[in-house]
Amino acid sequence: MRVGFIGLGSQGAPMARRITGAGHETTLWARRPATLAPFADSGAKTAGSPAELAAASDLVCVCVIDDADVEQVVTGPDGILAGLRRGGVIAVHSTVHPDTCRRLEALARTSGVSLLDAPVSGGGRAAEQGSLLVMAGGDPQVFAYCRPVFETYGDPVVHLGPTGSGQLAKILNNVLFTAQLGLAADALGVGAALGLDRAALTRVLPRGSAASFALERVADA
Repeated sequence: MRVGFIGLGSQGAPMARRITGAGHETTLWARRPATLAPFADSGAKTAGSPAELAAASDLVCVCVIDDADVEQVVTGPDGILAGLRRGGVIAVHSTVHPDTCRRLEALARTSGVSLLDAPVSGGGRAAEQGSLLVMAGGDPQVFAYCRPVFETYGDPVVHLGPTGSGQLAKILNNVLFTAQLGLAADALGVGAALGLDRAALTRVLPRGSAASFALERVADA
């Protein structure tokens, strides 16, 4: 499959590298040319605009920062929709509002293009290892078509329902993670108030039944 990738940050760059490494014909575009430099020896092509990238792609993956950035690269004058053929697919890996994805999906449909919302969780290290959680919403058949690409960097890759479902799942993931961060910080604070050595406690709790990703992040901090 011909894959375009936009958004070569700390998480997007290893995702794009895994797509390229899996043998997919890959085209990249970035606002900052410096982020393309590490791909010089990867076999990936580069494009001068999102539209040019889309014209060379069957699937375009978007992993930019926020709603405004997603809107711009998809609908701008030189955006993805200006170049993507009918039957092409856009996968929004950014964490954005579900309504943003629903609105863009409806707009894409008028051009004969499909759009999936497929936010990810796990960070750059998980992307490098191919173990990102991919939470997808949209047409099940389109999801099945894209799944081989998603599985180059994601495990598990899960379809949750109609457009926006992936973003809803990511929001719930983030709500729960934030609550766990607060609880972990409070637990360490209580321990310190009770006279326990905080550094020792951060070595103990992550090894017991209280272990969690959030606790590890607080302990690291």
